[in-house]
Amino acid sequence: MNSIDLMVLEHENILSLVKVIRNACCRILEGYSVEVNDFRDMITFARTYADKHHHGKEEQILFREMMERLGPTAVNLIQHGMYVEHDMGRFHLGELEQALERYEATQNAIDKLEILVNSGAWANLLQRHIDKENNVVYTYARRSLADDILQNIDVEVERFEEQAEDDGVQETALQLLKQLTGKYSS
Repeated sequence: MNSIDLMVLEHENILSLVKVIRNACCRILEGYSVEVNDFRDMITFARTYADKHHHGKEEQILFREMMERLGPTAVNLIQHGMYVEHDMGRFHLGELEQALERYEATQNAIDKLEILVNSGAWANLLQRHIDKENNVVYTYARRSLADDILQNIDVEVERFEEQAEDDGVQETALQLLKQLTGKYSS
């Protein structure tokens, strides 16, 4: 599997988390309690798999090559689009984490609202972001980068994957996702 196909596959796992988050938020709206530890697990998956692992490959390998080789269009697309959205996702996760801490201490409605708002904002952002990457950014990379550059990207991504596998990143994250999906399937 080439690196871009792998990133598309990872998007499917991230979209599974988006569904989990939405289902968890709907349960709260239906009157169920806020499962703080489950939301913390969702943040852990988002930070380790979606951000560090998946975005790591994009930012350190694919996007770097695109900006170096494809000129101002790629630089604008990556710097003013993808990087901004990655940072916005990190912002929402941080805000969610802070709201969970406050809610755990005081269990008030305003922090419950902040949990819902930031969870939903992260989920919506990632859904739109993934659509852009799959249908615009990755298509542009495949069409515009030379075959030898795409092969070099594949080699770098393979090394990245091997290191992550040695560290148990994928296995741990996907097991966590499986647990959350089992609990929050609709």
